[in-house]
Amino acid sequence: MSKRRVRVRFAPSPTGPLHIGGVRTALFNYFFARKHGGDFILRIEDTDSQRFVPGAEEYINEALSWCGIKIDEGVREGGPHAPYRQSERKHIYKQYADRLVESGNAYYAFDSSELLDKLRAEAEAKGEAFTYNSANRNSMENSLSLPADEVKRRIERGDQWVIRFKMPENEEVVMHDLIRGEVRVNTSTLDDKVLFKSSDMLPTYHLANVTDDYLMEISHVIRGEEWLPSLPLHVLLYRALGWEDKMPLFAHLPLLLKPTGNGKLSKRDGDKMGFPVFPLLWRGADGEISRGYREDGYFPEAFVNLLALLGWNPGTEQEIFSMEELIQAFSIERVNKSGARFDPEKAKWFNHQYLIRKSDAELAELFLPILEQYNVDVELGKLTRIVGLVKERVNFVHELWGQTNFFFERPLQYDEQAVAKHWKPDTPSIIQEVIGAIQPLSSWDSNSIEHTLKELITTKGYGMGKVMNAIRLCLVGESKGPGIAEICEILGKDETLTRLNQAILILKG
Repeated sequence: MSKRRVRVRFAPSPTGPLHIGGVRTALFNYFFARKHGGDFILRIEDTDSQRFVPGAEEYINEALSWCGIKIDEGVREGGPHAPYRQSERKHIYKQYADRLVESGNAYYAFDSSELLDKLRAEAEAKGEAFTYNSANRNSMENSLSLPADEVKRRIERGDQWVIRFKMPENEEVVMHDLIRGEVRVNTSTLDDKVLFKSSDMLPTYHLANVTDDYLMEISHVIRGEEWLPSLPLHVLLYRALGWEDKMPLFAHLPLLLKPTGNGKLSKRDGDKMGFPVFPLLWRGADGEISRGYREDGYFPEAFVNLLALLGWNPGTEQEIFSMEELIQAFSIERVNKSGARFDPEKAKWFNHQYLIRKSDAELAELFLPILEQYNVDVELGKLTRIVGLVKERVNFVHELWGQTNFFFERPLQYDEQAVAKHWKPDTPSIIQEVIGAIQPLSSWDSNSIEHTLKELITTKGYGMGKVMNAIRLCLVGESKGPGIAEICEILGKDETLTRLNQAILILKG
């Protein structure tokens, strides 16, 4: 097994937008494949036609692309095991269902949905759960209880049927999970799962999944914890089909948990607490819009970094990783067994870390489209300096406007709290003195401005905060922004003096 080429697959169903838990599964598969020089395959599992959602497959591809995941084989990329969309492979599966029936590992069942619903209701009334298995299969309408000619007659006349796996009776199945170690399950606790349906001549997830993993030579199945209960059936299917020597190794990833309380992270948690649970914005057919990390302003590399550390520990104190560093550091052995709690504030912290590591020039380029929305035209060199002064204060590029808008728009009103705190009866005369001190400056740079202001404050015996806070109020309109001298230099002498004089006129009353 260890000598096999590493081949992993991410196999989502196109039933809606891809949850960030699914993205994390794709990432862990991708890290593992790349670290071992293997292949990453995207397979679309769309055999459940009733749950198919238009646009979901395109969303999956776009989300993985945004994350920087390069697909080696898939619906778009093609490959030696095409097609990679299960609905286009439906001609493949019936032969394997038939093989299971012929070998005695599966059987035809004709039980009506009404009968099964009745049996479930009766069991529930007793506080039990109905299980179709060795305890009752011989009393049901199936090829185990009916004569062979009756089975043939029912099939030929078009009766609805399913093929069920014949779960062994009272057998302990011993399995190995790369994350959880040895897993033991007694088959008496399991039901005879449906593998194939005559209603649409399509396999269920279980048969299609195992068949495709075998035919596509998958070496490792790395998937979510929710699939762990399916592991015994899948192992038994490999055995029943004679593929046990080619069975992949399994690893079941821990759940992503909601920020508070118990349970799996859901869209409802995101809606309630104000954060996305999908990588990209999603517009549902009903008109409902779900937020996405991309549209909320997250950098894809920050998004990948934060997901990578949910359920996996690199074994060091390092938290910021490039994609290549994640690939090199990743190991299944360091994936946790317990669920990983999602922290929206930590997600913002990651984006902040990536933002401040970008050059001022790069951030300025990213900020330009936002300024265009406000009809602001600014020289790139000036914008680069402005961005450099405030980037430590924001988590997202779109937040730069709130920290810099005063550079581009003269304040027309002043924050009431700031006025009450910093504008006193003697403030207008102090601002007049400031104007008198800086107006004669022949060199308009931050050093000269700062030196002049400090000299005035020292000479007059004013408090530093009293003067600087009043100047900030005049120039900005509120109590925010970088150093006063930097603001003055970027605004220019004329604009600085205009704003100081304007504040005296407006606030004098």
